[in-house]
Amino acid sequence: MKQRKLTPGNVAFIDALLVSLIFITAYFIISFIWFDFKFIPLLISAPIVFIINYAIIRYSFNHIIFNRIKLIYKVIGRFQSNEEKKKLNENPLDTIQEVVYQWSEDKKKEIKKLKRMAAYRREFLGNVSHELKTPIFNIQGYVSTLLDGGLEDDKINRRFLSKTEKSIERLINIVNDLESISKLESGEVKLKTETFDLYQLVEEVVDFLEMKAQKTNTLLSIKPVVAVPFYVKADKEAIREVLINLVDNAIKYGNKINNEVKIKLYDMDEKILTEVTDNGVGIPQEFLPRIFERFFRTDKGRSRDQGGSGLGLAIVKHIIEAHRQTITARSNIGEGTTFSFTLKKLSTSF
Repeated sequence: MKQRKLTPGNVAFIDALLVSLIFITAYFIISFIWFDFKFIPLLISAPIVFIINYAIIRYSFNHIIFNRIKLIYKVIGRFQSNEEKKKLNENPLDTIQEVVYQWSEDKKKEIKKLKRMAAYRREFLGNVSHELKTPIFNIQGYVSTLLDGGLEDDKINRRFLSKTEKSIERLINIVNDLESISKLESGEVKLKTETFDLYQLVEEVVDFLEMKAQKTNTLLSIKPVVAVPFYVKADKEAIREVLINLVDNAIKYGNKINNEVKIKLYDMDEKILTEVTDNGVGIPQEFLPRIFERFFRTDKGRSRDQGGSGLGLAIVKHIIEAHRQTITARSNIGEGTTFSFTLKKLSTSF
């Protein structure tokens, strides 16, 4: 059986009715004691008692209870919507209980989120200091060697200056990538969307990285093999950066003997799916959910030997999400890794 909810009107009515019944009972008792029962005064006075009590109780309920309830709303910093006001008038106690419970749940979620963010910040600061420390210490060592007499040794000075330059370049890359991520997260970077052929952009990226691929005996291929227009609407330069990052990673971490990187494009009706696949060692499943985090490396030592800031995939994720699209990764140990992202397909045909 459904429990009937008590509204302010119901409470006032029941209380006024009880008071009226008590009044009528008392009137009957007094009348019988004094042997002077009069029906007309009872008929007039009983409704008056009921109305007066109903008005007093209803007024008290509204001005005392509701003022307290409004105070609770102010304390929890919540504004009442029209729908909530209606519910509050109909059933104030249950409504405020529901509101306070929801507020409590929201605060619990907020606290959990803050704890996660605090842990993330601690890890991020630790990673930043570690990434910066390596090239800084390298530079310090090279400069100290040069100052201690290596500068006059032709066999040492040029080699150490060259290594110093590389470490400085790495520092610059880290700072630039940190600045890029900061701008992407804060919304400072506005996408300059335009219509372009994604297939043609992939060809440009492949040409750009061809020399690097040759140095590592990497074969770069595009599918479909025959050039087919894949028109998308996006920020061309940002997507160029995404493709360069993904293909460059595939070249670095692919198979060291017979490396092959495939870039595949698929028409998915409303979207274009792009996949970058390598045949490297793969990524363990437990690391896949974290690979887009800043500075996260599955193999810290090997990754640093390859150079880079450790922020490439984080930047890629931010760029794709800024386009309101998705990027995912799948991998099997010994079989390689595939990164997939979508872009909005241009509806207009050419």
